[in-house]
Amino acid sequence: MEKIINLHIEKLPEEYYLATSDSIPGLVAQGRTISETIDIAKDVAKKLIEAQENKIADLHTANDNFDYPLVIGV
Repeated sequence: MEKIINLHIEKLPEEYYLATSDSIPGLVAQGRTISETIDIAKDVAKKLIEAQENKIADLHTANDNFDYPLVIGV
């Protein structure tokens, strides 16, 4: 089953990116690119969800149609 979470991604002064989420307490991921940071966040989220199987509330089940927050720097 797929879950949808929102990531908050910010650029750090050291030219790294940091991802956190209010949906999953403890999710913190850092990478050199946005793509790398998202990939790391996916792995961390999966491990946290598995570890806290019944303790995480308010995650939405993915349907055929859903919104995906995409951040583009211009």
